[in-house]
Amino acid sequence: MSGRVHVVGAGMAGLAAAVRLAAAGRAVTLSEAAPQAGGRARSYFDQALGCRIDNGNHLLIAGNRSALSYIDAVGARGTLTGPGMPVYPFVDRATGERWVLRLNLGRVPWWMASSARRVPGTTLGDYIKALKLRRARPFDRVVDVLQSGTTVFRRLWQPLAVAALNTPLDQASAVLLAHVLAESIGAGGEACTPLVPREGLSETLVDPALAQLRRSGAAIRFGARLRAIEFGDDRAIALDFESGREPLADGDDVVLAVTAAVATRLVPDLVAPDQYCAILNAHYRFAAPADSPFFIGIIGGTAEWAFRKPGVVSVTVSAADRLLDAPEDELAATLWHDVAVAYELPSAPVPPVRLVRERRATFAATPEQAARRPGARTRWRNLALAGDWTDTGLPATVEGAIRSGFAAARLLGADRADAAEKALSAGNRRSKVAPPSHAFEPRPSR
Repeated sequence: MSGRVHVVGAGMAGLAAAVRLAAAGRAVTLSEAAPQAGGRARSYFDQALGCRIDNGNHLLIAGNRSALSYIDAVGARGTLTGPGMPVYPFVDRATGERWVLRLNLGRVPWWMASSARRVPGTTLGDYIKALKLRRARPFDRVVDVLQSGTTVFRRLWQPLAVAALNTPLDQASAVLLAHVLAESIGAGGEACTPLVPREGLSETLVDPALAQLRRSGAAIRFGARLRAIEFGDDRAIALDFESGREPLADGDDVVLAVTAAVATRLVPDLVAPDQYCAILNAHYRFAAPADSPFFIGIIGGTAEWAFRKPGVVSVTVSAADRLLDAPEDELAATLWHDVAVAYELPSAPVPPVRLVRERRATFAATPEQAARRPGARTRWRNLALAGDWTDTGLPATVEGAIRSGFAAARLLGADRADAAEKALSAGNRRSKVAPPSHAFEPRPSR
């Protein structure tokens, strides 16, 4: 039997690595510097709002194979809900126009030929032109490949791309966007079916994983900050935590699932992304009508997307560096206007709100920064890297983070995890997500 695996970092990458390694029969110690797991994909009770909120907004789709494999492995499929079909409602603030993008389930995207299903004001040819992304060169920006002045760009590619890449599109990598679209729209409508947590991110992505790890005998430590890694010729030989030095036995391995900035401090000569983009989330304590859409794309607003959650409505502004120093009351009012338009609510008064500014939310998804992403393998045979900033082929998303954790586990000899995880998933998988009791449609305009 191999030795113990020390997984350092309990964000989505670390949790995914730990779950897969434990499923393969490895002894796991999961260490996290913060007092809780989940990183940027967790929930907590906000004392000021008096309710539970997610620290960010993350939308999964049925084509996120790694994320759903992880969710199945921890028995959390039943915590997801959604419209049950690939439909995406939008509102254009400039015109007041509302529509629902309706993809067909099959791989052949005949929805693009239907004026009733595609974005208003677009043609089939507009979508065919997007195939140029397949030929994007490593240093192409999104605006080098997609025409920014078109209706389809403003009403579809821009809100999707900014949300996925969290980078201004005149700087963002066209190759990364091509990979995102290949695994979503390019994989057929069924792959684009949205999935959202019934309760919160922690109830779907974090708590079930911690429970699964505890059942497997894993040791889980919070408040365990790693100060340094000691290296020998070809392996890591000790972990130096604030609580003390922990030698690594000959068969022990390490998954370093921390941020890029921390990893470059701990690992000699590591080249990794070193530029970041911000995300701004606003969470309003307001119970939107139960027949409202789970989310709405906002065209021409400050926010790109609004989300309805239990007792809360939230908006996300990606690539939000321009707003980081804006006054809080001004931001709260501006973003509430986006929510009010999206969900057809009164624009005043502004409900109680929690603004969450993440200055270094993700690495900047530019061609230059993408070229700095390392793989899971390092020159030390018992050390693997994980994190959404590693070279997953995707931008910094939940799917990419989980994929990186799986890659690190596989590199450290968890080949048996594929078979073990399939068996575990089969035992844990809940019945298919039940369709909601209402149609996924914008409510009629008043």
